[in-house]
Amino acid sequence: MSTVKMTVNGKAVAVDVEDRTLLVHVLREHLNLTGTHVGCDTSQCGACVVHVDGRAVKSCTMLAGQADGASVTTIEGIAKGDELHPMQAAFRDNHGLQCGYCTPGMIMSAIDIVHRHGGQLDEATVRTELEGNICRCTGYHNIVKAVLDAAGRMKVSQAAE
Repeated sequence: MSTVKMTVNGKAVAVDVEDRTLLVHVLREHLNLTGTHVGCDTSQCGACVVHVDGRAVKSCTMLAGQADGASVTTIEGIAKGDELHPMQAAFRDNHGLQCGYCTPGMIMSAIDIVHRHGGQLDEATVRTELEGNICRCTGYHNIVKAVLDAAGRMKVSQAAE
């Protein structure tokens, strides 16, 4: 057993876990943050994407111990109170979800994409970058529209800060 200390959604946590425990299981089973989904356990679907120290990570392939001392942000930690993150709002406004299972991972990946590409984002780039996230319900068209819409919203909100 090891004690893993990290900051999750802005709150310091310490969790005693077996050394083989995956980050996704700590988030879901120990911290009750069930927005991070387990879809495949093989890093194929992207339903488990969270941010670790500001970078998108598939939490089903990361040991919890690797996050010791890190800052982890899950889908539950991106809104500001009742105000949705611009990416969440864009997914809602552009109908970028259906069943919702992949949506948390899509949103977390999309935020990372916007942060890395900023104003250099186009449809082809979004489609290429989202290849590691599988949605079985949509044709990705509205997801791509949502990401491009949110990229503009995020520029505006960052400029206002």
